[in-house]
Amino acid sequence: MTSETAAGHTTVEIDRPGALPTAAQQAAAAKDKVLTSPDAIEAARSALGEITEPLSVGRYAASRQLDKRLITHLFECNLTGYRGWRWAVTMSRPPRGRTATICELELLPGEEALLAPAWVPWADRLRPGDTTRSDRLPRRETDERLEPGWEATGEEEGDTVALDELDLGRARVLSAEGYRRAAQRWYDGDHGPDAEGVRKAHATCSTCGFLVPMAGRLRNTFGVCANEWAADDGRVVSLDHGCGAHSETDLPDQGPEWPVAPSRLDEEAMEPLATNGTDLRGGHGRDEAGAQEQQEQAESAPAGADAAPEESAPEESAPEESAPEESAPEPEVASASQRAASARDAVADLALERERHDATQRPAAADALAQLEASLPTRS
Repeated sequence: MTSETAAGHTTVEIDRPGALPTAAQQAAAAKDKVLTSPDAIEAARSALGEITEPLSVGRYAASRQLDKRLITHLFECNLTGYRGWRWAVTMSRPPRGRTATICELELLPGEEALLAPAWVPWADRLRPGDTTRSDRLPRRETDERLEPGWEATGEEEGDTVALDELDLGRARVLSAEGYRRAAQRWYDGDHGPDAEGVRKAHATCSTCGFLVPMAGRLRNTFGVCANEWAADDGRVVSLDHGCGAHSETDLPDQGPEWPVAPSRLDEEAMEPLATNGTDLRGGHGRDEAGAQEQQEQAESAPAGADAAPEESAPEESAPEESAPEESAPEPEVASASQRAASARDAVADLALERERHDATQRPAAADALAQLEASLPTRS
């Protein structure tokens, strides 16, 4: 069984005679009461038992009428490796006869049977897309897509086109059938109006500045895309095709990609400084600045030595840390007697404050006062 595709290629379909018949075929077979009777079906099953194991014959599937008084009964096949195959028993009867006669027994492939591909002639095995630029194809003398370029058609427009093609030095040019097939193939392909993403385009190729018009019969339907950023660059596209790389297509203003925040640096309040070490050192060199710094340290050394005994004097005012915050700090030059007097005054104030507390806190306050008085130095 053969069929022809839209592109004109012939394909061979595998015949599966063991496929289940249609409802109309089964209804036509059921009209013959003799050949479709239970006795005829049982006789067909018994006949299969003579050529194969009875267990390999499965349930009864259906019957198909091949001709008048000629019917085939189908049984499922239980043989290992023959999934989808069916046993077929063809039976017939004479006119006005009441006895079914077995004509043929066979095993036929069904819908799910695994079969080898159908034989395709060598001349038909090559398909568009299988060849490269380096492959050379044989010449076909009778190609319905071509016609002689000098043949007069009787139509003024057709004759003019043929003469134009003849000027190019070609013996044959595209015929009307060749133009039709090419136009239909391009229009239905990935560069036509029904391609993926075309509906999202805001404009068609007919209004795009990158479209290169075509000459000849296809100029009103197709053109060539010349936009290097388009997916169809260098390809034939239909005028109602479209993409996002249209010459007049633009995106709405979406603002900057990153938020613009005002600067937190007040450049007007900045004071410019020097950019080199000499200016920062007041015009002195590095050696001069180092010698001057050492001299200043030497001049300030005696003052630091005189203040050393005072710094190393024992700190007898340790209880001062626990004094209330209300007492003003004593000057650093105060003597030991002055610090002791200040401490006694602080103790007196603390004792007066403790007496105001509840009786439950008096033992703890008395102990604290005793410890504080014991740590104070005696008056000389």
